[in-house]
Amino acid sequence: MAQKHCISNEVIDWKVIGDLLDQEKVLELSDNSKERIIRCRKYLDSRLTHKTDSLYGINTGFGSLYNKVISDADLGLLQKNLVMSHACGVGEQIPDEITKLMLFLKLQSLSYGNSGVQLETVQRLIDFYNNDIVPVVYQYGSLGASGDLAPLAHLSLPLIGMGEVRMNGEILPSSQMLSRMGWEPVELQSKEGLALLNGTQFMSAYGVHLCLRVFKLSKLADIIGAISLDAFDGRIEPFHDLIQQIRPHQGQISTAARVRWLLSDSELMNRKKGHVQDPYSFRCIPQVHGASKDSIDYVAYVFQNEINSVTDNPTIFPEEDLIISAGNFHGQPLALAFDNLAIALSELGNISERRTYQLLSGARQLPPFLVANPGLNSGFMIPQYTAASMVSHNKQLCTPSSVDSIESSQGQEDHVSMGANGAVKAYKVMENLERILAIELYNAAQALDFRRPAKSSAYIENFVAAYRERVSFIDDDKVMYEDINRTVDFLREVEIHPELDKDLL
Repeated sequence: MAQKHCISNEVIDWKVIGDLLDQEKVLELSDNSKERIIRCRKYLDSRLTHKTDSLYGINTGFGSLYNKVISDADLGLLQKNLVMSHACGVGEQIPDEITKLMLFLKLQSLSYGNSGVQLETVQRLIDFYNNDIVPVVYQYGSLGASGDLAPLAHLSLPLIGMGEVRMNGEILPSSQMLSRMGWEPVELQSKEGLALLNGTQFMSAYGVHLCLRVFKLSKLADIIGAISLDAFDGRIEPFHDLIQQIRPHQGQISTAARVRWLLSDSELMNRKKGHVQDPYSFRCIPQVHGASKDSIDYVAYVFQNEINSVTDNPTIFPEEDLIISAGNFHGQPLALAFDNLAIALSELGNISERRTYQLLSGARQLPPFLVANPGLNSGFMIPQYTAASMVSHNKQLCTPSSVDSIESSQGQEDHVSMGANGAVKAYKVMENLERILAIELYNAAQALDFRRPAKSSAYIENFVAAYRERVSFIDDDKVMYEDINRTVDFLREVEIHPELDKDLL
């Protein structure tokens, strides 16, 4: 039987999110959240009996149509029209795991009882999640302000029997899904379309997914960098704690400590060296990896705040007798974070590719292109080209989204964050980084084998031995893309030693 996760107003941290995804939990609302949702809905219905109240998007039009008054009889139709008219997403379908995160994060935001939704609406979204019914959502359409309108409209269409869902491995019309499940479409009430469409859950789901992937990739960058350092016959002195303490950036300190731990018992590292210093891509691992770590920490802070927030509009405060139209849906904090994250990941890839290049150079008693018979064999020449192409693409993708803005809705929405574009770009940079690190490991393991019979540390020897169960040493030229794909799979599946989850200070 699946474990349950109770949606409540308690703070969600990264462990909660990780457990939710890893253990495939089912969702249920806490009693407190049910009470808050019901109380807020009753308060909104009561306010609507005051005929003199003009409440944005509740009994008025939307955007620049805010001054158009809507009759009581049409308040539900207004919300249905909003969901239908805003479902204008195009491009590729976003990954199902991100869509399910969108569902969860929308539920979390609605559970605080500041949005005015019906309990029935929230429960149906929970039913979607628990039955693995995943709405079809597209990449493009959000400006990252006024919420992620188009993506969230696609997420919400199945509530009213429209749009498409993925169910049991197939895409089918939502009307067919409702029929199979024996459900009726939800009849949206006043304000509900706004509550569903205003919000940052598209951006937030990408951000949460990225952070969870990046936490591991950052550690893998240190491990693979340490393998390359040892295979290149590098020096450990630049990782000495005294160096880090006189320039005490936390990421730098942590990176150096991790590499020292990884290589502490390495025979290769502890032997006498014939050179006094290494190229920057080895010597400056603490400074470069560390700066990216500090950026990742900032991004994680932003997204943890965001997923514990109410981001629709207007926001309802029953206890204070207030309905406030404001701007919590604006994605600027997330847009800046995505741009920062993309740059941080790009730099991890940039320095990784430079280490790969150095390993191929024929320096320090390693054969050119890491094959015993270069010339007849091209060896590892072209995987470096592949890494270089992705490094270059990442640089292009790192043009900031957050500095752009296009006026919309006849000037009412005159500054937008473009954070949704930042999310999609950062996701691509992350995928490229994973492949770049895989290519570095592919090269570093080959170089390390040329150092035999000398050995690296026990941890690295075990890590490389596990890798060698997937990808073998290369004597002569072969088709290599399959090895690269197997290396990517290895990085996704390998477990990181618990000691590397610590700061190692």
